[in-house]
Amino acid sequence: MSLTLRRALLGAAALASLAAPAFAEEQTRLDSVLVTARPDPEDPPVVARARTRLSRTPGGVAVVSAEAYQNRYALGLNDTVRDVPGVYAQKKFGEDTRLSIRGSGIGNSSHNRGTLLAQDGVPLNEADGFGDFQLIDPLLARFTEVYKGGNALRFGGALLGGAINFVTPTGRTAGADTLLRLDGGAFGTARLHGELARVAGDNDLFVGATLARSDGWRAQSRASSARLSLNAGRQFGTDREVRLYLSGADIQQRIAGAVSLDQALHDPKAAAAANVANAYGRNMRNARASLQTTWRLSQSTVFEGGVYAAWRDLDHPIFQVVDQESRNFGAFGRLDWAGDVGGHAADLFTGFSWRTGDLDARQWLNLKSSRGPLQALSRQNDQALDLFAEGRLFVTPRLALVAGGTYGTADRDYQSYRLPGVASSFDLSAHRDFDWFAPRVGVLWQAGENAQVFANLTKSVEPPNFSAFSPSAAAGFQPIVPQTAWTGEVGARGRKGSLAWDLAVYRAELKHELLSFVVDPTHPAATFNADRTIHQGIEAGLDWKPTPRLRLRQTWTWSDFRFDGDAQYGNATLPVVPETLYRAELKYEHPAGWFVAPNLEWTPKGPYVDYRDKARAPAYAVAGLGAGWAHDRVTVFVDARNLFDKRYVATVNPLALAATATKAAIEANAAWWPGEGRAVFAGVTGKF
Repeated sequence: MSLTLRRALLGAAALASLAAPAFAEEQTRLDSVLVTARPDPEDPPVVARARTRLSRTPGGVAVVSAEAYQNRYALGLNDTVRDVPGVYAQKKFGEDTRLSIRGSGIGNSSHNRGTLLAQDGVPLNEADGFGDFQLIDPLLARFTEVYKGGNALRFGGALLGGAINFVTPTGRTAGADTLLRLDGGAFGTARLHGELARVAGDNDLFVGATLARSDGWRAQSRASSARLSLNAGRQFGTDREVRLYLSGADIQQRIAGAVSLDQALHDPKAAAAANVANAYGRNMRNARASLQTTWRLSQSTVFEGGVYAAWRDLDHPIFQVVDQESRNFGAFGRLDWAGDVGGHAADLFTGFSWRTGDLDARQWLNLKSSRGPLQALSRQNDQALDLFAEGRLFVTPRLALVAGGTYGTADRDYQSYRLPGVASSFDLSAHRDFDWFAPRVGVLWQAGENAQVFANLTKSVEPPNFSAFSPSAAAGFQPIVPQTAWTGEVGARGRKGSLAWDLAVYRAELKHELLSFVVDPTHPAATFNADRTIHQGIEAGLDWKPTPRLRLRQTWTWSDFRFDGDAQYGNATLPVVPETLYRAELKYEHPAGWFVAPNLEWTPKGPYVDYRDKARAPAYAVAGLGAGWAHDRVTVFVDARNLFDKRYVATVNPLALAATATKAAIEANAAWWPGEGRAVFAGVTGKF
């Protein structure tokens, strides 16, 4: 991007921040548009309000209500956001998911990077950006907000993938005063979930808990978990409220691991030999607390903010037994202003997000998940701050100009201590600090009563986390730098008659993309900076209701992620994310209360597994069938998956191998995650 264009963008962002900040009365039609990345006419008012708020964004966003997946077995993030176009979320094991939005974290072999995961606006990620999917329980979310790419500026971040925010029910917004749910089925699966929601005058309380266990489809994949969430609030008048959030979990999960392509297709239930020999697992306890407020300061200004703390204890037997204890603290605040500037309606939000964390890590020799001699000892400290603002100015009643940006800083402090008698240990210390400004400009046009057209140009910045800097506590910081990108996006959303649509086209030009690869099956991944890469694609969702009882829901994502004239890889396609992913569900609802919903997931070309495009996963099509019945306060469902027991690869770990490596040698690497076979789950829910 030219220097002149960058200066113009910076100037536009500054002018809009001074000129702008919710809606004058003539703009209220803009808020009536549904965010159509999974609209549901039966969404309750709390979800409809969330859709209204997100419809102010000039870019790709979505809201997924709890009702969207209440009649199927939803275990992790992949089940929650499966119908959001542009979100690649494939199950690996348990709640662990391969997540990528517009190519974010595409090279990660495990965990989350490049997308902010949050609950009630509070980061689930560690302060350095590392994310863990096991903290997510879909049953404890009232709805889920998806902000793709730069559209997550409201959270202060500037990540390529944006943000996913899970919103906990309150005593006022929960679906029932008392709820009990029992699920079970294939692979020895059983889950019990309960909720209590109460309102007493200005006070309200929500308490939810989930107990779950499963033997798993594959060997070495047994899991159990216990989760608890509390949300208590008190109102002090209109738009004035204080809330306390508490949550905790105890999770035990074995890891079957990736295997060779031949094994994934012909013996998919078997676990990787190393995972069995050393009883690989990921066992975690965590506790979180936050105190937040929403407070109307005047007719035109509202403040939202809070403080939070999180603790996590991880026992992680893999190539060694990794033991980590981390503590994270943070504070955030945001002002939302609505008024007019020079006779034109305008709105602005501006705020900050500060977070800090420390982590103690110890590694022992793995003796079948028991701890042998201590191998490494390290300590990590990190801190980050984001200052952000975004404003809109309505130059006409239907056309808004949008601009803003975020200024961010990040610090990484690392120490690894030499251990007596351990030749591979080192006395290391390192420090890195970063700062950046990421501007954003856009336009939002109300094309009709229920239709919008939008466009934006946004810069994203992602500093390396500790896992990228130092994959093993026995090694120092690697010479890597932050990833940056400029992303342009245009799209449209709306509904008319029986149709609802959501379409976005984007192109991101990246420098120094953070890409990882598996060193070998028994060691952590290493990270490198690519030179230049391109991420571009199309995200499309279409709902059609030809009759009041019949609905066809479709999502189609086309992804073209590649190197751009790289000295080593040329213009090769990047691995992990398939070029095309299509999902569809045809649902019929009978007046008597029962429904039937066949569904399909189809990838006509599997993703590449290596950076030289020598080997790729096979194409696949997997069919499922949902059915259920609701009467009064009782709902029963059946969720049948992979009806024809298709053998396929759900996702892959990226490989960086020598140019001389053959296709057969690449396919023999343990980098392929088998998709689950045929399974039937059932559940019953009672609301009282």
